[in-house]
Amino acid sequence: MNAPATLDQQCIDTLRFLSVDMVQQANSGHPGLPLGAAPMAYVLWTRYLKHHPSSPLWSDRDRFVLSAGHGSALLYALLHVTGYDLSMEDIKHFRQWGSKAPGHPERGHTAGVEVTTGPLGQGFANAVGMAIAEAQLAARYNRDGHQIVDHRTWVIASDGDLMEGVASEAASLAGHLKLGKLVCLYDNNSVTLSAGTDMTFTEDRARRFEAYGWQVLNIDDGNDVAAIDAALATARADTSRPSLILVRTHLGFGSPEQDSFKAHGSPLGAANVKKTKETLGWPVEPSFLLPETALARFREALASGMAAEADWNQRMAAYGEAFPELARELQGRLHGELPSGWDADVPVFATDAKGMATRVAGGKVLNALAPKLPALTGGSADLDPSTHTAMKGQGDFNPSLAPKQGSEGSDGGGWSYAGRNIHFGVREHAMGAIVNGLAAHGGFIGYGSTFLIFSDYMRPPIRLAALMGLHIVHVFTHDSLALGEDGPTHQPIEQLASLRAIPRLTLLRPGDANETAIAWKIAVETRDRPVLLALTRQDVATVDRSRYASAEGVRRGAYVLSDAGPSLPSLILMASGSEVGLILAAVERLGAEGVAVRCVSMPSWDLFEMQSQSYRDEVLPPQVTARLAVELGVRQGWDRYIGPRGDMVGIDQYGASAPAEVLLEKYGFTVDHVVARAKKLLAG
Repeated sequence: MNAPATLDQQCIDTLRFLSVDMVQQANSGHPGLPLGAAPMAYVLWTRYLKHHPSSPLWSDRDRFVLSAGHGSALLYALLHVTGYDLSMEDIKHFRQWGSKAPGHPERGHTAGVEVTTGPLGQGFANAVGMAIAEAQLAARYNRDGHQIVDHRTWVIASDGDLMEGVASEAASLAGHLKLGKLVCLYDNNSVTLSAGTDMTFTEDRARRFEAYGWQVLNIDDGNDVAAIDAALATARADTSRPSLILVRTHLGFGSPEQDSFKAHGSPLGAANVKKTKETLGWPVEPSFLLPETALARFREALASGMAAEADWNQRMAAYGEAFPELARELQGRLHGELPSGWDADVPVFATDAKGMATRVAGGKVLNALAPKLPALTGGSADLDPSTHTAMKGQGDFNPSLAPKQGSEGSDGGGWSYAGRNIHFGVREHAMGAIVNGLAAHGGFIGYGSTFLIFSDYMRPPIRLAALMGLHIVHVFTHDSLALGEDGPTHQPIEQLASLRAIPRLTLLRPGDANETAIAWKIAVETRDRPVLLALTRQDVATVDRSRYASAEGVRRGAYVLSDAGPSLPSLILMASGSEVGLILAAVERLGAEGVAVRCVSMPSWDLFEMQSQSYRDEVLPPQVTARLAVELGVRQGWDRYIGPRGDMVGIDQYGASAPAEVLLEKYGFTVDHVVARAKKLLAG
């Protein structure tokens, strides 16, 4: 066996075989991508990526996203050799219980992992969000002679990533927005999990991305270090367009399974590992070989990273002297701090029998928060006039500096990268993933908005936001069949139950304008998980808080809105959202007939479950078994609260096209029907 001809080659093969040995020892994983993509990863990480392994959260670092998360062994090899907190023992326990090297990269679990990837296309779209984040921060805070926000976002993506629709949505928007600090290395190996791409993916990817407005570069040989270097330099030089570099690689390079889908997701096997090492001139033993010369090259990242961060710290100090208010604001954002008095202008809504839709109340609250919370940034999937999620006067995020013409978005703020209103277009899936990227980047309270029914289009990023514990606000309006004439295609029935099933997602369905205000405050304050607001299209009465309990009860997930007196009630009526007003009216009717009823508003099951058992029993006394829940959705999940003797007025079928008041009557969401069901329940 011959030694590698160059130090570059030795470093590349070090990455390859650390990855192969990880997969083989675990008897699980994906060796194909690391064998093929190691050269491009090596060049990027040693010549272009600005990072500091000893300070992985340094704010002006470049962001690297392995969108092809199945190739995680390659990322763990890079993290270990460059000096991140990932030991040799950690990578030897790849994919094992308690390991810092899980099967797919997980944000918060492994130092240096920016986002959780594996569901294909998500990381690519997250990277678009990160590039937006850098551009917005740079436009807002950089000044002549003070470039204190200046970093790039780099991606390695696979054929599968670019097949996914979410990547197409995100790429289209990225090209439109001219995100020139975004570069994607496409591991163009022509093989997927089950076959070659000639079976399913024969479009001209280069021309597609050119049509999106990307700079497109081609590398014919993925092992050509000089060509990769030149392409990365060209991509870095073009700051007016995102760049896609198509790198022709070979899945499972050097192995007996090269260019076969068999190399994608299974260990090579001991015999084939031996043959691969022999083919590429690598010692068969020992496993997990890390030559000192290669390690020394990789560990140069520690010194260069330290120097880069130290230089940035000096520049930040100078910036702080020149622009103290901006510096304080930026540092507060980067540390996730809320400014003093951030909620001082949140309105308290007066009692009003007609009231307003909670989407309208939400818009008023958002616009009260916006001037005090510069981190608050987001938009809708082409629905601002309906979701009321445009921030007036805060500008639109757009590459053009021309005045805004005819938009109903940000009310005269103008277009530039400093704008805080992001127009996602009709791209719900990408919107969710891009907002995740904003939050993962840091310095943002990101939000996205659409109709509740279209949460189905963006369930993967909703779930991933919860898995990563990102500070995200989902604003979903038109939350029931009461939206009316648009009919069953737009009327959510099962969505509330489905979303409540996601661990670490706080769903709030406020019952009136003041509950909406508290819900928004909770969303801003909650930093360790996403918060989802489900809001109405139709007007709902603003509850008289001098007569009923304070809306602050929303913070506990469920609270007693009204009670019959000091003794236990005969019946508990409970509801969320617009149905709270309905049960209040039913309580009035039943109370007039001498029935002792407790009314409970339940905007958030998640927050309620966080309360002590004593509080939960106080709100829903175990002794009171006559319980009736009312919600414009499926019954699923409510049984835990209504108990074996309880009942529910819900809807377990699709809606219809008709005015809202007709639908509510036809489906039984009337005071008469609720009262009748309550009496039936009491009669036993």
